[in-house]
Amino acid sequence: MAEIKHRVGIKGGAAEIYPLLTTDTGLAKWWTTDTRGAGDVGSIIEFRFDGAGPDFEVVELVPDRRVHWRHHGDTPPAWIGTEVRFDLHEDDRQTVIGFSHDKWATADDFFAHCCTKWGVFLMSIKSCIETGKGHPYPDDVHIDFDE
Repeated sequence: MAEIKHRVGIKGGAAEIYPLLTTDTGLAKWWTTDTRGAGDVGSIIEFRFDGAGPDFEVVELVPDRRVHWRHHGDTPPAWIGTEVRFDLHEDDRQTVIGFSHDKWATADDFFAHCCTKWGVFLMSIKSCIETGKGHPYPDDVHIDFDE
C-alpha cells in the first residue's frame, strides 16, 4: 500500500492549528471553501470542489495533538479505504504538522497529483497561521490545466 507523507513547521501553536482541522470554518480557510459536517468523532465531513469531492468520517480527535479521518463514500474511487492523519508536535519555536494519507491501493498518476496537492494545502495551513490568509480551493495553487 502507498502512503503520502509530509512534514511542515508552522510558527504558531497547536491550539491555533487544531481548529483549522476540526471545524467547518477552519477547514474552509485552507482546503475548500465548500466544507460542512465537521464535529466530534463519528461525524462525516463533506468537502466539495465544484460540487463533487470526498467525504471523511472523523475517527479520532486528540485536542491540539491529532486528527484522524477515514474516507467515507465512493468519491474519488482511488481514495476508498484511505485514511488521513494530522499529528501536531509543538516545541518552543514552532508546531510541526506530521501529515499522512495512507492505505492507497496504487501509486499511480492520481496518487502523485494528490501528493503534490496535499503539499499545496499544507502550505495553505501554514499561510493561514503565519499571515492570516490561507489559499483554499478555488483560490489554491493549480498544478495542472484540468483543475
